[in-house]
Amino acid sequence: MEFRLLGPLEVAERDRALALGGVKQRSLLAILLLHANELVSSDRLIGELWGETPPATAAKSIQVYVSRLRKELGARRVTTRAPGYVLHVDPAELDLARFERLVSEAKRADPRSAADKLRRALALWRGPPLADLAYEPFAQTEIARLEELRLAALEARFDADLAAGDHAGLVGELEASVADHPFRER
Repeated sequence: MEFRLLGPLEVAERDRALALGGVKQRSLLAILLLHANELVSSDRLIGELWGETPPATAAKSIQVYVSRLRKELGARRVTTRAPGYVLHVDPAELDLARFERLVSEAKRADPRSAADKLRRALALWRGPPLADLAYEPFAQTEIARLEELRLAALEARFDADLAAGDHAGLVGELEASVADHPFRER
């Protein structure tokens, strides 16, 4: 199974996209993926999904969404543990974890290898993070955080390419990056 946050939220199994339900259910899955293998309390999920004014049925709705996700992802994938839920994901299954691992490895590599690892990390991006959930309140902070990670990796890749002597190939990319992000001084 492959979980993708670096673009629209997707879950695929053997190249088949799984049905993830409506916006609230997909949002719940995204929150659990952003905290993969960690306990996320029901209260936090309710707060993230509905904010200050959750409906009276919010706790029951969370249970229904989790039940539907279990049917789609497998019963053992989402476990109930007081006071909430844990989504069990191998880091190799989650694009964000793979991205972070490649960026971390690049920090310890020589310039050519670092540039290659950073290219592979950036290739995992399929567009703006959580693009289909961009208007959900929980997503705003996460989208900004993930976009900052992407830009930092891109800048590190520029540095690695420069250190490896690949100056000429960077001119167009640097011009485009400056046009897209004119206030990023680095």
